[in-house]
Amino acid sequence: MKLISYKQNGSIKFGAFEEGMIYDLHALDANIADNMLEFLQGGEEQLQLAISAVVSGNPTLSAKDVELNSPVPNPPSVRDAYAFRQHVATARRNRGLEMIPEFDEIPIFYFTNHHAVFGEGDFPVLSRHTEKLDFELECAAVIGKMGRNISGSDADDYIAGFMIMNDLSARALQMQEMKLNLGPAKGKDFGSTFGPWLVTKDELEPFKQSSTEGDRYDLKMKAFVNDIQVSGDTLSNMTWTFAQIIERVSYGVDIFPGDIIGSGTCGTGCFLELNGSKITDNQWLNPGDIVSLEIDGLGMLTNKIVLDTI
Repeated sequence: MKLISYKQNGSIKFGAFEEGMIYDLHALDANIADNMLEFLQGGEEQLQLAISAVVSGNPTLSAKDVELNSPVPNPPSVRDAYAFRQHVATARRNRGLEMIPEFDEIPIFYFTNHHAVFGEGDFPVLSRHTEKLDFELECAAVIGKMGRNISGSDADDYIAGFMIMNDLSARALQMQEMKLNLGPAKGKDFGSTFGPWLVTKDELEPFKQSSTEGDRYDLKMKAFVNDIQVSGDTLSNMTWTFAQIIERVSYGVDIFPGDIIGSGTCGTGCFLELNGSKITDNQWLNPGDIVSLEIDGLGMLTNKIVLDTI
């Protein structure tokens, strides 16, 4: 099932997306939550009610008539991992650095701003953000139930579904602050985009590759800037699985329904890597540029960079 949050008449509503149409799930069945967080908190019972509502009910409106928000518009937290070896190794090599051995010891992650989440459409930036503004092609897992100290063998059961993530990055700000051995912070916290929908795991079963480290998914990943493809990789190339990342994330802390965990940038998945490898020539995002991220089974997430003012 493809679950969405959308804006209609100034309000954020929740529904399911099927073949270009939207089902207002709460309107079809009052027992279904009217927002994504409460829906996820309801677990399998809510999902089964939603499936029944779509099978027996009629769509409410066309997706063309609404603005899609981030599927999880108010996540309790957003963490982003560093799971693709190719991206890490290439980015370091381009800076004249050896591959860091600690990459193979722990799945690392950082927190980004869970109040600055966007969906499709315009993405506002300030002038300093445009100093080497970058996209990052990622997949995000959304947590479906509360847990703590979760073992890697059980961790996949805590994932409700997946969506595309663009971890937009102001590289000039990021590189300045990380010289102090903290961050990234201001280089990242102005916003990330997610969407266009949250795809539940059952839809991705044909792509699943089970292993002792956890599930991987054979989904092709692509990025386009102004309709020109600049990136390509496969989600199954994650060195660290989402299960391993969740085991690390939940060590000594609670995770909650609606928590977002990003995969980190895939191979070739940002201009920082592409420019350093001479695949692109000092190319960065500018106001007016349109960046589209596509992952098999998860759709395409498109944003236009718009210069904001203060």
